[in-house]
Formats: sequence, C-alpha cells, structure tokens
Amino acid sequence: MAKDIILDRATYKKIKAMNKEQLTDFLCDIYQSGQKDAETSAIDFDELRTKIGAVKGVGEARLNEIMQVIENEMTSKTEE
Repeated sequence: MAKDIILDRATYKKIKAMNKEQLTDFLCDIYQSGQKDAETSAIDFDELRTKIGAVKGVGEARLNEIMQVIENEMTSKTEE
C-alpha cells in the first residue's frame, strides 16, 4: 500500500520547509483523513454473515461463532 502513495517533488519541498508545528498539523490532517476513510469503508455485517453462511459446511452454530470472533476483533481494533 505504501508503494501506491507517491510523494511528488512539490510536496516534498513543502514538507522540508515546514517547522515542527506546521509538520504536526500536516501529519494530523493526513491521520484524520485516514480515519475518515476507514470509517466510510465499514464492513456490512449482514452481508458478511450471508456470504459466510453460504459456504458449504458452515451451519448456524459455527456461523454465530465466526461472527462473534469478527465482532470481537473489530471492537478491539477500534478501542486501540
């Protein structure tokens, strides 16, 4: 993913000329932009449940266990 991001010369020069406060603001903006993107690309749990349930051999009990693991993992990631 990092290889997809290209830092052009103009942005590089702009960053190089920044003081500590300007760089902090710049990085905070990038971080907030990433958080916003992550929130908008949320997982549709109902669709995920339907797709996992369609897998041969996955019954209701196993599906509930899988969904619980996914929900726990997502909750622990958002708390960090």
